[in-house]
Order: sequence, then C-alpha cells, then structure tokens
Amino acid sequence: MEIGTFNWIVFLWQLSMGVAIVTLFYGILARSRIHLLISFFTSLPIAYYFFGANNLLKLVGLAPIAIIVAIFVLGRKPSGAGRQS
Repeated sequence: MEIGTFNWIVFLWQLSMGVAIVTLFYGILARSRIHLLISFFTSLPIAYYFFGANNLLKLVGLAPIAIIVAIFVLGRKPSGAGRQS
C-alpha cells in the first residue's frame, strides 16, 4: 500500500460520523427534529459497523436508538397539567 493513496470508503465513513455528531449537537441545542433525523440516518453506518464488535464498542450500535428517543422527547409539547389559567 502506497503512502498518499486515498481511500474513499474511509473518507465517507468519517464524513458520516462528523455529520452525525455535528447535527446531533445542533439538533439538541436548537430542539430541531429535522437535524436529529439527519443525525439518526448518518449514524446508522457507524452503528452497523460497531455492532459487530466483541467488546464494549458494541454499545455504539445503540446510538441511533438513543437519537430516536431524543427526537420523541424533544418533539413533545408540554402538557397543560402544570399551568394555571
């Protein structure tokens, strides 16, 4: 293997991971369901890769499930039970 060769698969995988992390943080801070959905879909290849590990890195495969839970929690509107009129 030569030094200076470019691996497109590794580049796309790292790009997917970067987009997933950036959109996750922005989606949580801005409470944006669209950005959290983007983070969910871009984290799927990473989760699929790490889900085959034989150690604690297997837990990275659960990240998309945590993102879906965050979408539902942040997307809920507050109930009116605690409000006074």
